[in-house]
Amino acid sequence: MNLHDLVSQLIIDTTGSPGGGIWHATWDSSLGVFRPELVLCGTILLVLLCRLFRATRWVDAAWIACAGAVLALWWAAPWRLLTDPAPFARMEIFTGMLVYDGFTALMRGVLLTFFVLFVILTKLSGVPAREDGPDVYVLALGATLGFCLMVAANHLMMVFLAVEMASVPSYALAGLLRRDRRSSEASLKYAVYGAGAAGIMLYGISLIAGLVNAVHLPTVALRLSQALPAMNIDELTVLGLACLLITVGLAFKLSAVPFHFWCPDVFEGATAEIGAFLSVASKAAALALLVRVVVGLGWLSPTGFMPGERTLAAGAAANQVSLAGGFLSVADAVPGSPAGGGQAGLPPDADRLDRAACNSNLAPLRSVVSRLVALLAIVTCTFGNLAAYGQTNMKRLLAYSTIAHAGYMMMAAPPILALLGSDAHGAQGGVAALVLYITVYLFMNLGAFAVVALLREAMHSEEIADYAGLLRRCPGVAICFALILLSLIGLPPLSGFLGKLAVFAALTDAFRTTGSAYLMVVLFVGGLNTVLSLFYYLRIVRLMTMVPEPESRVPFALPLASLPGAYLLVITLPTVLLILGWEYVSALALAAARSLFV
Repeated sequence: MNLHDLVSQLIIDTTGSPGGGIWHATWDSSLGVFRPELVLCGTILLVLLCRLFRATRWVDAAWIACAGAVLALWWAAPWRLLTDPAPFARMEIFTGMLVYDGFTALMRGVLLTFFVLFVILTKLSGVPAREDGPDVYVLALGATLGFCLMVAANHLMMVFLAVEMASVPSYALAGLLRRDRRSSEASLKYAVYGAGAAGIMLYGISLIAGLVNAVHLPTVALRLSQALPAMNIDELTVLGLACLLITVGLAFKLSAVPFHFWCPDVFEGATAEIGAFLSVASKAAALALLVRVVVGLGWLSPTGFMPGERTLAAGAAANQVSLAGGFLSVADAVPGSPAGGGQAGLPPDADRLDRAACNSNLAPLRSVVSRLVALLAIVTCTFGNLAAYGQTNMKRLLAYSTIAHAGYMMMAAPPILALLGSDAHGAQGGVAALVLYITVYLFMNLGAFAVVALLREAMHSEEIADYAGLLRRCPGVAICFALILLSLIGLPPLSGFLGKLAVFAALTDAFRTTGSAYLMVVLFVGGLNTVLSLFYYLRIVRLMTMVPEPESRVPFALPLASLPGAYLLVITLPTVLLILGWEYVSALALAAARSLFV
């Protein structure tokens, strides 16, 4: 394949036609399914231009950012997964760097919905100030763009680039309060830890690339399945180290123990609004990326690596190792990759491989990674709950609560890995359980941080002791906050209970299928930690309802009839009423999970 053919194929793959452009891109082309991200890019540019020409004096940057996110959400249209699933058929885009399917669409929808709610919260709380708004919203839009790329990553280099695209703006957002020493300290700590985690993950990716001469996830899975049975002890050591280092990079984004040190300090130093952004969007994207990586590296589809109709011959050329042996060289020809079928970056005989045998060869890798993630989940959940007991600052307590819930959500990964080789349908249930938990977690954690942000403006404090007697001062807010906290515990019939129940049910089903005792250990620890979390969440509920308010408190009011109160009510309602639409939400999550295993 010469350069002209390569460029021509890239254009066809990107736009769907030889002479196409962005506005003529077909829906089944790379640009066609990438429109939500392109809208975010355009919104970033528009906000920057408004700042440059001082147009923000007449047009608030918050509403520009909000409008852009709504338009991107409309293009993503995850609600069509059940009514019209055809446009969400799995397809690799941009020569295999990203993958588009129902899981991508639904997670993009979750992230964009959260961004809209986040922008509204910042306007109601007054942070950031209007003159600082363009800077903050550009950074938040950039991070959201990175999150959207994380959920669609299909290539280890794209994994790294997407994580960094999401992380760098987050470092700056943590230091939003420029005149506050704690905020600057939080930003610096976040950046230093993030740089270290990025280097570690990149080194792990380089080890994988050196071991199998590929970084495209399906290609890596194929070559590992062929090479694992014959690997010597040195090669197995390199593979184990690579998996460990990549896990460290993902664990940092999840604030999993022992890579959590940045989380409490950053959440305490940053504003509550930014804490909400980091605790929800960052965790949702990191968990989706964890699913992408474990499924991409641990399982081969029985119907082929690219179930979509399009073949990325350019991706095959870019990933094919030439006879000269260059890792990044482009082969002169790519046999077995016609324009209508095949797999990007795979050998010509890939379609004739015994997928069952390949999946069987990957079983030891899945077993090791499953136990590693299970151990991280157990330690993270337990430490987060125990460390929350002694906190006196509400943001710091919510930081440890976030760590604990990251552990709960990571508990969905072991059953996925345990069932990948033997029961793809059961693995789909694990992915669906995680998606359900993420959806519930969005409203719970956003609601908790919204209460902190709105009360900070009203009573000028973020200390837990100052929440005493809140029921008498602001009964509506106190009731909403109590419901959110009870949902975070996981008490029925609130939505937090349904999220945990879905994850625990996935663990139980995986144990029944595989008989692996460590899955029951994870389940037992998850239930025990739910009991442990009762005490520090209920301590706040007791403080608000049974302890008299301090005499030194400045009188304030935050009625539900106000705009901030109405916003809090809207965020709280899903934690109470989601059970009424649980069947629809479950079906949507299962449809998204099913698209991963086509």
